[in-house]
Amino acid sequence: MTTVNTAPPSSHPDAAERLARIQPRHDRDTTARRLLASAAKHSYDPQVDIDWSEPLEAGLYGLSPEWSPLYGTPLWDSLDQEHRIRLTEHEFCSVSGVGIWFEIILMQMILRDVYDQDPATPHVQFALTEIADECRHSVMFAKTAEKYGAPSYRPTHVSHQLGRLFKTLAHGPNLFASILVAEEVLDIFQRELIADERVQPLTRAVSRIHVIEEARHMRFAREEIARRAAEMSRAQRGQQRVVLGIVANIIIDNLVHKDVYAAAGLDPDAAAAAARANDHYADKLRTSAENLTTFLADAGLIGGPSQRLWRRARLV
Repeated sequence: MTTVNTAPPSSHPDAAERLARIQPRHDRDTTARRLLASAAKHSYDPQVDIDWSEPLEAGLYGLSPEWSPLYGTPLWDSLDQEHRIRLTEHEFCSVSGVGIWFEIILMQMILRDVYDQDPATPHVQFALTEIADECRHSVMFAKTAEKYGAPSYRPTHVSHQLGRLFKTLAHGPNLFASILVAEEVLDIFQRELIADERVQPLTRAVSRIHVIEEARHMRFAREEIARRAAEMSRAQRGQQRVVLGIVANIIIDNLVHKDVYAAAGLDPDAAAAAARANDHYADKLRTSAENLTTFLADAGLIGGPSQRLWRRARLV
């Protein structure tokens, strides 16, 4: 196994302390063996483990109202209960639709990353296991939208094309850091949904499966980031910071498609503007990202001018 040089770049006198806080607890293959064992015990087949024939329960939300980008705004206050419920159903389906898009991107990135590596190693075998998980998640999210009667919400055309470019060119820590941006924000979001009895059992079941399986993926990603961040030069660090900040904005900007607001009888453009200006939603995003941004800052992937991008994304 190649020895990773963990010495900090000489131009960053504080890098040693930062990197020490995020050092992987085990070597790459030991971590992978533990994650493979976890996957063997705690993996799900949504086709079997969710009863898709079960009818939706009347009067329950698609997601916790506090996670609606419009919650606390005059537009939210103007909606009756029926339209609030319909709105949250479509919002959850929009988040799920973006989840499908990004999972397809990350599957291609991981396959590209392990293309030249030995498939007999636990590291590659867990990478393939993660891809299998993500395939099932994508089908699960698609079936959820179908059950709620929502369309397939997709990212904007520009974001879609940028995703095509990113999945082809991403390298270094950003290959895994971008995964964390999507998964850690959704992890906090979905943990709240699981515990909220005001939310449809379907949403809670989907969220529970995703949270359990994504915990392995986030551990895998964090350790890979730590290893690869230790090898960055100053120039690479600056480039990785800017790209990751852009990726964070694209992910957050696309979580809730503006067309979901039409389902609640709202003007999509006016509602999207209100959501963007909603301080309550911005606070929810920042809170959900606290552990993520601390970790990425310690890895040297947030800092300098790129912090403006993270502020724009409402994640710091």
